[in-house]
Amino acid sequence: MELSLIYLFLADALLVLHALIVVFIIVGLLAIYVGKYFAWSWVRNPWFRMVHVAAIGVVVIQSWLGIVCPLTTWEMYFRSLSGETVYTGSFIAYWLGRLLYYQLPEWVFLLVYTVFGVLVLASWFYVRPRTFRQH
Repeated sequence: MELSLIYLFLADALLVLHALIVVFIIVGLLAIYVGKYFAWSWVRNPWFRMVHVAAIGVVVIQSWLGIVCPLTTWEMYFRSLSGETVYTGSFIAYWLGRLLYYQLPEWVFLLVYTVFGVLVLASWFYVRPRTFRQH
């Protein structure tokens, strides 16, 4: 197999992983609030909730510090090694811009990440996770 194809595969694998993390964060929050209404016990799982809060926490901290996500950096690195064109900015800003055909300033994404992070944090108190002893 040609080396550039391996690099391209790695870049695409990172892109898929990144997208799955984004879906986990967004769908996870929706599931928590819907799960409270339908009394789904799994949305109170402390491991799920800790990973969920940590995931959005990392996103919010990176955006406030102006750090591009390492997954984005590694993906771009492998794309450049494969000979493909790379993009600049954050993963979400790039792909959301591509999806909507509209480029927004970075502060908009900072605000969205922060508000979403606050909603996730609020879910911790509104839909209390079980303690580890109860698990």
